[in-house]
Amino acid sequence: MNTSLEVEYWVVDDAGDLVSPDTLLDVSPQVDPEFVEPMLEIKTTPCGSMAKLREELVGRIGRVVDAARDRNKRLVPLATPLNVAPADIPYRDKEGTDLQRRIVGPTFDDARVCAGTHVHFERSNVADQLNALTAIDPAFALVSSSAHYRGERILECARPFLYRRSCYETCPEQGQLWPYVDSVAEWEQRLEDAYDSFRERALERGVDRATFENEFCPYDAVWNPVRLRKAMPTVEWRSSDAALPSQVLRLTAEVRSIVTRADEHGTVRDETAVPTESDAIIESNAVTDEPLHLPAFETVESITDAAIRDGLEGAEVRRYLRGLGFTPAEYDPLADRMTDSRITERRAKKLRLRAADRLEADLERRRVRA
Repeated sequence: MNTSLEVEYWVVDDAGDLVSPDTLLDVSPQVDPEFVEPMLEIKTTPCGSMAKLREELVGRIGRVVDAARDRNKRLVPLATPLNVAPADIPYRDKEGTDLQRRIVGPTFDDARVCAGTHVHFERSNVADQLNALTAIDPAFALVSSSAHYRGERILECARPFLYRRSCYETCPEQGQLWPYVDSVAEWEQRLEDAYDSFRERALERGVDRATFENEFCPYDAVWNPVRLRKAMPTVEWRSSDAALPSQVLRLTAEVRSIVTRADEHGTVRDETAVPTESDAIIESNAVTDEPLHLPAFETVESITDAAIRDGLEGAEVRRYLRGLGFTPAEYDPLADRMTDSRITERRAKKLRLRAADRLEADLERRRVRA
């Protein structure tokens, strides 16, 4: 199953202040600007094996890191910039961003402080792929890289809270997790319904219909944790934070294995099984050449809430993830290494630089192994 990655990183100067990538965007065609100034995105091509994906990701991040150091800049693998307010992070000039803010409202500004990782899978048995990615949504806790917002420790996994519960609180169909589906047609109908309601909200806020329809189509008017992409075409998992390359690759390998199983053997929904209270899911998924057993969607939502609140500290979260095939003990989220106290501006700069050091050390270890 061809798999590709998109990783977002903050850009800072040698003092730890957020800065524009500027000429870093010229390092490779696979480096793109993001919708806020001090962030960039590094992409891989679709790769048929994890070995090839590792080689591409490490190589491309490494080239950008080297170019950044030549320009007295660093890349920071944190989900939020820790203490910066949204208003202090400028948008790039983009009509779609301005329209989103008009339509969604002021809470859209919280998206400015969120950096994540997107994993794309080649479309095959799409409904099973979508459902498997929906069930594994709480796996973002495995690589949580920030618990802070505006200097305060808010929750163990700050980014999914800010992006889903705050930014898209008023437009849940545009940014929150959708339930399981029985077919691609059902998913596409949801897309149409979400698009219609988003357009109606836009018209109510004075956006011209032609302007809206010129900027958005149904496939590109949702920013949910799981998306079906028509142009690429892929099934996209957008749940996890920006993180170290080794963490991103470990998580991608496990997610890919689970999605491959769902693709090859199908999925079964155990609507009455609650994995935090019984061994049903764990026992059912122990045999890997059988369909992947998925818990009730209500259970997914409950564990997602627990993951946002507690991260891997939550025993129910760890048990849930083990039941789906993950190995939580092998992960060391960057958020767990942060202070529990309030972060001042001076401290935030140091922590960003420390995270940049970890990114560079992580890359160096992989280069040595190669």
